[in-house]
Amino acid sequence: MAENGVQTLDRTFDIIELLAVTPNGMGVTEIGQKLGLHKSTVYRLINALVRRGYLEKDQNTGLYKIGPKFIEISGLYVRQIELKTEAAPFMRHLTELTGQVTHLAILDETEVVYIEKIEVMQSLRMYSQIGKRVPVHCSALGKVLLSGQNSDYQEQVLGKIKYIRYTENTVKDADEFKRELEMVRQKGWAIDNEEHEIGIRCIAAPVRDFTGKIIAALSITGSKNIISPDKDEYYGKLVVEAADNISRRLGFTGKTGE
Repeated sequence: MAENGVQTLDRTFDIIELLAVTPNGMGVTEIGQKLGLHKSTVYRLINALVRRGYLEKDQNTGLYKIGPKFIEISGLYVRQIELKTEAAPFMRHLTELTGQVTHLAILDETEVVYIEKIEVMQSLRMYSQIGKRVPVHCSALGKVLLSGQNSDYQEQVLGKIKYIRYTENTVKDADEFKRELEMVRQKGWAIDNEEHEIGIRCIAAPVRDFTGKIIAALSITGSKNIISPDKDEYYGKLVVEAADNISRRLGFTGKTGE
């Protein structure tokens, strides 16, 4: 009888968990014996994991071990934990200073993903939560994050964006978005001027790692009546200062914009 999807997934994780505690590796036959699986099943599942980089075969011993993909994923996870831990006190302070909601986000191609959020009791209720995704082209966070990528990656993302118009202020095409990104690079921070939601404005600034690479963005979000255009410079300075403080905690020692 053919394996169902859940059964296959369970067996795949059984193999991964077994090899995770076997640093010297195991062969197909031994894995099958340990887990009570047919050799052909083990071989098929292992081949799939090797193709994706989650397992690797030691060319000297012929044994299978945990592969580099797990190191990559673990590193990303640990980096997010470190980022959130270091950012939290500065986010809370920024919320206290401005009275506005603060978000911390990362880039995932054409979308921005919220990884942390600090609210205020009296703030305007907004539909945002950790893990939520928003389009890169209509958020201050997205502008900051994409502005920090190399030109090839930017062109790749710009070509994938659907440029949906959420409001009259939403960026309408790649050329307009490129101009927005250039403005961000010049100023060092970005604005969402009611581009995703009517009545809501945001200001965002970059967070850098020890190499100077932009790995996240910090923003404040609130009513257009509070984060009004005449106060952009004031709020922009506060957001940049908070983002720079987080960057320093992550080991960045250069000047903003380098």
